[in-house]
Amino acid sequence: MSDVAPHLLIVDDDERIRDLLKKFLKRNGFLVTSARDAAQARRILSGLDFDLIVLDVMMPGEDGMSLTRAIREDKATPVLLLTAKGETEDRIMGLEAGADDYLPKPFEPKELLLRINAILRRMPETQEADTAPKMLNLGPVRYDIERGEMWQGDAILRLTATESQLMKIFSATPGEPISRAKLVEDLGRDRGQAQERAVDVQITRLRRKIEADPKQPRYLQTVRGAGYMLVPD
Repeated sequence: MSDVAPHLLIVDDDERIRDLLKKFLKRNGFLVTSARDAAQARRILSGLDFDLIVLDVMMPGEDGMSLTRAIREDKATPVLLLTAKGETEDRIMGLEAGADDYLPKPFEPKELLLRINAILRRMPETQEADTAPKMLNLGPVRYDIERGEMWQGDAILRLTATESQLMKIFSATPGEPISRAKLVEDLGRDRGQAQERAVDVQITRLRRKIEADPKQPRYLQTVRGAGYMLVPD
């Protein structure tokens, strides 16, 4: 993290919630911009980059799930979904859309602050340009351990904050299986079966970026009874 305050975008159709979150997050050291709906958020995002987006799912017009998928088409900006739905399947749908985390309404502002800080800590640190790269080769994909960057040819592959953290975890011990429970712990999530299922979703998304056939993974393998393991060339 740099010394510049992180810039957050709050997207919620409830003006009261927008104002409360802006005041609370500004008091806690963030720069905050807000949008009343997906259309306004799209206009803002076309001209500004953010460190994290806090996005309400249930909005009139385009909903938060659709906007998240659109954001993921060309941005790796972390997304935290606010949802009135507490069911596990709805949360899994949010992760599949590309969100990094979710928080059911109603919530305590302090919990939102903890979630935001946890996501921002998972973002890879910027390295100096002359740092000697340490690469893992995954077929046509290269992962730069020092920079936390993934490349295919001359093109960089965008990773979400959670995907970046997963690659950091796996690349620290390539060839060694890591349990789902340990991944949940290292990601800073609350323990539980729902969070382990959420990790499975994130693994599936990561495989789509590094595997020729995600359904028959060669590099990010499932180890029966032991978890997941990264096996570079």
